[in-house]
Amino acid sequence: MIRYSLNCDQGHDFEGWFRDSADFDGQVKSAGLGCPMCGSTEISKKLMAPAVVGTKKGRPALVEAGPVSRSSASDSGTGAAVSAATTPPSLGALAPDQQRMVELARYIRKEVVANADYVGSRFAEEARKIHYGDAEERGIYGETTLEDAEELLEEGVDVMPLPILPEDQN
Repeated sequence: MIRYSLNCDQGHDFEGWFRDSADFDGQVKSAGLGCPMCGSTEISKKLMAPAVVGTKKGRPALVEAGPVSRSSASDSGTGAAVSAATTPPSLGALAPDQQRMVELARYIRKEVVANADYVGSRFAEEARKIHYGDAEERGIYGETTLEDAEELLEEGVDVMPLPILPEDQN
C-alpha cells in the first residue's frame, strides 16, 4: 500500500491510501476519487515523499480487520486496519476538518476492535476460511504480512487498512 498527501481544487488537504501509483492514477482519471470535505473530483498529489507500507527487517506489518463490503451488492468480507495506541494525543494542532477525520478514524478502529474477533497471526488463514465458507462469517482482526494482505485482495477477500493516527507515530 502507498499513502499520498492529496489536495483538491478547493484547497482541502487529505491523505489517500492506494494499492500502487497506477491505482491512484486510475481513480483520478475515472473521477472515482473525491475530496472527503467537499466531494470535488479534481484531485492532485501534494509534493511529498510517499509512504509505502511494508515490513522492516522481516517483521510482519501489523494489521487489524473488521467487516467491510465493496458495494451494497457484494457480500461482506473482512477489512484491515493498522493497530491503534491507547492514549490519543492533543488534536489542537490540526485544522477542524482534520480533527474530525482523525476522530472518525479513531471511532472506526474502536468499533472494529469491539465488534470483531482477534485472530492474531492467523489473520490471513482465518480470512480465507471465512471468504470461502469454511468458517463462520464474522468480523476479524489480527496481524498479517503485507504480502499476505495483497494475496487476500487478489483472491477477492476484502481487507482495508485504516489511516495512521497521530498517536501511532509516537
